[in-house]
Amino acid sequence: MPANVEKEANWVALWTWSQADIVLRTVCIGWLITNMHDFVAEAGEGLCPLLGLVTSPTIARDELDSLGRLGFREACRRRIGTLVVLIASDWSTFLVPEESSESRQKRTTMSDKQKEAAYEHVPQVDSKDNGESIVIENTIDFSIPSAGGVTLKPKISLLNGITVIVGSIIGSGIFVSPRGVLAGTGSVGLSLVIWILCGVYSMIGAYCYAELGTAIVRSGADYAYMLEAFGPFVAFVRLWVECVIVRPCTTAIVALTFAYYVIEPLFPDCDQPGIPVTLLAAVCILVLTFVNCMDVTWATRVQDIFTYAKMLALILIIITGFVQLGRGEYEYFQNAFEDSKTDIGEISLAFYSGLFAYNGWNYLNFVIEELKDPYKNLPKAIWISIVLVTTVYTLTNIAYFTTVSPNEILSGAAVAVMFSKRLYSFMWWIMPIFVSLSTFGGVNGILFTTARLFYVGGREGHMPQILSMVQVQRLTPLPAVLFMGLLSLVYLASSDIYALINYVGFATWLSIGLAIVSLLYLRYKRPNMPRPIKVHLVWPIIYTLVTIYLVVLPLYASPTETGIGLLIILTGVPVYVIFVVWKSKPKAFYNFMDNMTTFLQKLLVVVPEEKKAQ
Repeated sequence: MPANVEKEANWVALWTWSQADIVLRTVCIGWLITNMHDFVAEAGEGLCPLLGLVTSPTIARDELDSLGRLGFREACRRRIGTLVVLIASDWSTFLVPEESSESRQKRTTMSDKQKEAAYEHVPQVDSKDNGESIVIENTIDFSIPSAGGVTLKPKISLLNGITVIVGSIIGSGIFVSPRGVLAGTGSVGLSLVIWILCGVYSMIGAYCYAELGTAIVRSGADYAYMLEAFGPFVAFVRLWVECVIVRPCTTAIVALTFAYYVIEPLFPDCDQPGIPVTLLAAVCILVLTFVNCMDVTWATRVQDIFTYAKMLALILIIITGFVQLGRGEYEYFQNAFEDSKTDIGEISLAFYSGLFAYNGWNYLNFVIEELKDPYKNLPKAIWISIVLVTTVYTLTNIAYFTTVSPNEILSGAAVAVMFSKRLYSFMWWIMPIFVSLSTFGGVNGILFTTARLFYVGGREGHMPQILSMVQVQRLTPLPAVLFMGLLSLVYLASSDIYALINYVGFATWLSIGLAIVSLLYLRYKRPNMPRPIKVHLVWPIIYTLVTIYLVVLPLYASPTETGIGLLIILTGVPVYVIFVVWKSKPKAFYNFMDNMTTFLQKLLVVVPEEKKAQ
């Protein structure tokens, strides 16, 4: 079709947008819904021109370009012109007749302003020697010009960074892990030692991560570090472990704890029913998924508020514990190490429970690209947060043992509720509320940081491309947040919190251990790499040795849970081979992925992040 006819069709379409806008969009969506089954079967190859219209990369580019620069309302008006032009390109025999002399005269007398408005969003065309014109299909990897660019912005201050770490660490762990730690140690004294050692271990890891995070300033934390040190295969397996096991499973654990404590005041003398607990946990995940989709500022504000709430709950417990000690309530500290267990396998499981409560100390590294002045604020936020959390955890456990006996702790998971019922009389319900606020903030912290991991994985080509895209108006990684929220809902099918902790523990510490090994590897292979923070080699070596202990011994002490975790890790190998290594996949597969990516782009109004200027 001649280029001038195509341009005229676009001008006419723009003039008639008000009549066609709603009808055309409704028809497109209707066709998509009614033909989805056939669309999947045919992989989008010529199913029908209208369905191809909905999933055309060219249309996606023009729509999202106009959305980014003009706003939604004006872009909707101009979008119709592009749609009709593409219909004209495909069906020119009956939609656009041969250009008449009258239409040619009308076109040539258009004002410059009219031409500019009409041609502004026309797909790029190229004329062949034979006079025909073709629409050049743009690739999916495009970016749109807008103020400041479509990219994640550094909005996280030092205080926000501290609340992200503290809020992510202090979630459900301090309220459910005391039972697991005590079960693995057998005594009050040894359990307190484990809590302190877990804090020291986390501090060493955070110390090492400060070097990695300031040397490799990329979101994704240990995934980014392994990618830099060991290449794509190890990094992909790490990403697979984190995406399939660790993060969604942890989110489910914290959300279930939130639900247990919210419902606890309603069932003070009996067990909570399972279905309401699961549904409430799902509501928690869905609400916070929405918050994280809307605005980074919303998410950090929620994190700040609920971090203060959880700290208030723990301070209340600690103050009450000091009052109890002042009254002479230290019965359970006499012969504190009596009945201590010596089996190293069980002690390693106690470490798992304790370290689960500390899980989150590395979460700020996942969003380092959004941290203001990361070289200065990352190490500060880490030091302050870990010292604060270790102190609070140790004092909280001491407070528990002033009132609740070891046998009572072992008999039930809700130790904070037992503590409050003993001491706060009719006001005991305050503690479940504070705990629920704490865990609510914990879920928010996990969703906020984990979405960035999916986002970075998609950016590197190790996850579906749609997960690397940013919402053009809100500048949030909306597809990654939605995916994380949906995957977390799947893990709510299991209500065994301690089995989930064992799954998470094995996978988590194996992955973090490899990240620390990457520090040692980079020290050897790239000694001249800029390192604003440089730790003594003794610390990563100690951390690696302890991690080996934590990974190997649970295979003996809890073979079922850790074995399942290992099998899930190994499933990442064939996935990597099929989806990353195998480049000659059928054309239908690529067409299907491209079409689905484009459809989701238009549905969510997202585009790839713009490349930052070097």
